[in-house]
Amino acid sequence: MTNKACVHLYCGDGKGKTTAAVGLAVRFAGRVGKVVLAQFLKDGTSGECRTLAKLGNVTMLAANPVRKFSFQMTDDEKRQTADAIQRTFVAATGYAVREGAGLLILDEVCAAISCGFLDEQAVLDFLDSRPDTLEVVLTGRDPSDALQAHADYITEMAKRRHPFDGGIAAREGIEW
Repeated sequence: MTNKACVHLYCGDGKGKTTAAVGLAVRFAGRVGKVVLAQFLKDGTSGECRTLAKLGNVTMLAANPVRKFSFQMTDDEKRQTADAIQRTFVAATGYAVREGAGLLILDEVCAAISCGFLDEQAVLDFLDSRPDTLEVVLTGRDPSDALQAHADYITEMAKRRHPFDGGIAAREGIEW
């Protein structure tokens, strides 16, 4: 039996994908070593990011320069966002490899791909060429068959009920 690093995919329409990834980051940072967390379409200011930033062995990057949902963006804002996401992907993967990180989290990478901001083939090529010691977590809704084929773990969060459906807005400390 080998101890090969694996690819995790946390997907689905339910709450908890990023929360699961952050939980793994805390566990890994507390036991094993360096973590790199790249957030796509998020600004890196959520409560979990503020806490992770206090840990010495967690490096965080975020890419959401216009701070809007993709469906609210103009064409120019979409180009700006795509450029930022591509730069962040290259920076995060390069840093993780160069610095010998053991865990790389690509939060909302599925959305970055499905919105056309990040080339899926670039992600697949990275997964194929990553060091054997680098565990990778991918999160987001509607992962492609190709991303799923690369995953060793697939955990799907399914929404059964959510307060938003009853008119309760996202709450600080709970949803962000």
